[in-house]
Amino acid sequence: MPRLEELAEVRCTKADGLAEAISGAEILLLWDFFSSAVEEVWEHADALKWIHVAAAGVDKLLFDGLAGSDVIVTNSRGIFDRPIAEFVLASILAMAKDIPGSLRRQQDARWEHRETERIDDARVLIVGTGSIGRETARLLRAVGMLVEGVGRTRRSGDPDFGTVHSSDRLVSVVHDSDYVVLIAPLTESTRGMVDADVLSAMKPTARLVNVGRGELVDDDALEVALRTHAIAGACLDVFSVEPLPATSPLWGLENAMISSHLSGDAVGWLHRLSALFAANLDRYVHGAELENVVDKKLGFVPSRRD
Repeated sequence: MPRLEELAEVRCTKADGLAEAISGAEILLLWDFFSSAVEEVWEHADALKWIHVAAAGVDKLLFDGLAGSDVIVTNSRGIFDRPIAEFVLASILAMAKDIPGSLRRQQDARWEHRETERIDDARVLIVGTGSIGRETARLLRAVGMLVEGVGRTRRSGDPDFGTVHSSDRLVSVVHDSDYVVLIAPLTESTRGMVDADVLSAMKPTARLVNVGRGELVDDDALEVALRTHAIAGACLDVFSVEPLPATSPLWGLENAMISSHLSGDAVGWLHRLSALFAANLDRYVHGAELENVVDKKLGFVPSRRD
């Protein structure tokens, strides 16, 4: 496996130096997957053949110039599957067992007995049937939850989801779900897919978990649904604007659990990201087929079962 220092030339730069660094470069390793710098310096990318993104989502990168080019884009699919699946399970358990409520009572030194909920036989709808969604489905099934999926096409007999509903029917299939988990990639077809109609169709006892992208959800509609208890709660790890502004009303809602886009960042994640890129670099140097090649029209790495 080649070491970076064994290559002809390696340049490390921040966004403000990318225009100079990308000129003549054949490979770009993009760590800041939220950056718009590549689009801003695209005219200087005169030799670029491959961009590797140190993330699963590539929505911020696929501007028209890149999407229409011959430049290969790969992502870090597979690195975050188990950590995010565990985070989803932890979120569901925290809401079912009212862990936030216990913490609030602890801070007030208030002893108050109450009942909590079981999660076995609870119905979960996972929106997004890629590798992260599949790992999540397997983990939730293992603890006795009843899981179905939402993907590009409707099908039955899926090994992980059983039934997969088509995403254009989301509003008509959320009504009996106890938990709706968002893991879908952000594309033009998924942006804002959880809108006021979908939230209104959910049961008032249902909860939403978003570990995909903030833009999958209509922010205003979600805030209203939580504030009016149209749904019981939400665990939100991603937001349309990050960091979430201190002025956001979500911070003050007791039925909202907020974390700082960390669901996939388990200890050792940076090493695993580096190792994945190094393995793909070895393939590139030896002319082998790269792994995790993104379909730039779809916006994600497709598989036969997604």
